[in-house]
Amino acid sequence: MKSVYSVVPGPKHKFPDHPESPERLDLLNLAAIDGLEKATCSPAKIDDIARVHTNRMIEQLEMDCRQGPAIIDHAPTYVTRESYQIALDAAGACLDVTRAVLRRDARNAFAIVRPPGHHAEPDRPMGFCLFNNAAIAALDAVAMGVERVMVVDYDAHHGNGTQKAFWNNPRAGYFSTHQENIYPGSGWMEEAPQARGRIANFPLPAYSGDASFNIIFEQALTPLLHAFKPGLIVVSAGFDAHWRDPLTSLGLSTHGYHSISKKLVELAGELCQGQIVFVLEGGYDPHNVANGVHAVFHAMTGSEPTNVQDASGHAEPDISKRVQAFRKWHGL
Repeated sequence: MKSVYSVVPGPKHKFPDHPESPERLDLLNLAAIDGLEKATCSPAKIDDIARVHTNRMIEQLEMDCRQGPAIIDHAPTYVTRESYQIALDAAGACLDVTRAVLRRDARNAFAIVRPPGHHAEPDRPMGFCLFNNAAIAALDAVAMGVERVMVVDYDAHHGNGTQKAFWNNPRAGYFSTHQENIYPGSGWMEEAPQARGRIANFPLPAYSGDASFNIIFEQALTPLLHAFKPGLIVVSAGFDAHWRDPLTSLGLSTHGYHSISKKLVELAGELCQGQIVFVLEGGYDPHNVANGVHAVFHAMTGSEPTNVQDASGHAEPDISKRVQAFRKWHGL
């Protein structure tokens, strides 16, 4: 059984001088790794989108796009006349590969799509995001009968939209690592007291990198997942936690991305019969995106990546007290 991927590059979803652009994907070489198969995908239906977003939000976004190009929030989030259809294509690509994994037609999957999604809240687009692709795929899986789904988000920014979509849903879990004190300003450890053990945030100081993420994944995420027992893991894979990203100040390397992605694949093997789907979020240096995507592909296929020498030169902060606080807060 092969790993599958889908691609929605969205060349007509573009705004002058904006960091979330089609050029983010320019350096991808999707034929470079054996064991991968490209999936044929179709646009999401409105009923699929409505599992996360209100009908009013969907209708307003379609209207904004029809009148585009325009900036629709302060992030700034933009739309063009083609953006509504491209956002449907992106969500559809996530849905189709997730369904393939659940049907056992695919070993695992990666939806390489834009625009990204994890900031989009049920009632509004936000933070470069139009539809919340990962949340839509996760809640579709629940509708298909998966008892519990966990979204693991290692984008450098907190996925406020995913958190809000899952706020009162006991079958949908969310775990996020993100840089503290940057956009969108949410994601504090004690932010969701009604959902301890299900909605879990781990804000990080600047320059947290490979060592910090490995500690978090071993000592915080692993016990959380074992307690929650998801039947599917959906990964919001943002490559802006790389130390070279122009918008953030975390410290992951390509090797670090491979390490945490490999750990997630292993956890899916232990808990979910291997069912895991990666969904592209942020990442604003094309080299980082290409290297990160290839690192995830190697993790998915169990192959060894080419050694990329791109380690951060920054000393990492001590996060041991945060790990202890996280475990105490969630009763781990």
